[in-house]
Amino acid sequence: MTPSQLRAFLAVARNRGFSAAARTLGVSQPTLTSQVQALERQHNVELFYRRGRRLDLTDTGQRLLPIAQKIAELELDAYNLLYNSGVLNVGHLKIGAVGPFHVIEMVDAYRRKFPNVELSIRMGNSAETMADLENYVTDVAVLASFNDDPRFVAVPYADHAIVVFAHVDHPLAKHDSIRLQDLHGQPMVMREQGSTTRLALEKVLKEADVMPRVVMEIGSREALREAVARGIGLGTVSEAEFVPDPRFKLLPIEGNPVSTHTYIYCLADRKDSRLVASFLEQVSAMPAAE
Repeated sequence: MTPSQLRAFLAVARNRGFSAAARTLGVSQPTLTSQVQALERQHNVELFYRRGRRLDLTDTGQRLLPIAQKIAELELDAYNLLYNSGVLNVGHLKIGAVGPFHVIEMVDAYRRKFPNVELSIRMGNSAETMADLENYVTDVAVLASFNDDPRFVAVPYADHAIVVFAHVDHPLAKHDSIRLQDLHGQPMVMREQGSTTRLALEKVLKEADVMPRVVMEIGSREALREAVARGIGLGTVSEAEFVPDPRFKLLPIEGNPVSTHTYIYCLADRKDSRLVASFLEQVSAMPAAE
């Protein structure tokens, strides 16, 4: 039994004749007749009583009819699902991210172009986000670090300088910018070990032989901001992630010696997926990606 044989049976049953059924399906009458006969021979059944030009369903044909109708409906549902997914009238794109800043602007731009695609965001640290991508929990991931693992495709999105921010009463707050050397000996509040921002900053500090005092390690941006607001130490953040606050003074580092680099990742074997590709294409066209 094949789908075409069932469609032939259903068309003949609905039209009560082979000629009309053939016209409905857009095939020749001999082709349609052979499909129905093949179905009958294959299962050793009779589906129609043939009385001249008149056709009536046999008992087996009558019992098969509602089943064939359900199959036809499911076949149509499957076609509509695949068609709509192919043109992105439906779908669910799952995004992993280590922070809300870039991913929200990406999602906002994407949903304007593909309003019928459902979007969800799963937050985590870098290791968790990459693991989710690898295990198909998410479709794409937004991270501020480069990974050259061949299992992944990394698309550059944006570069942003790392800046210092201080409590407004801090001695450095009287300046509009600072030199990297000004951080030597300064109390600093740092993100946890493994933080992309911290790794990038520590690299340039070591190269410049600058040694601040790390007085506290904090695992979240929000908690770090509150520590700086209480005067515990200086904080650092990507320029794109700094949120203006009357308690803080933003202090760019002269020459912008250290930056973060944001990438969008997907699995290499999924880069041509219509859903994944549409996100990469949309993000690549955004001004932030230039």
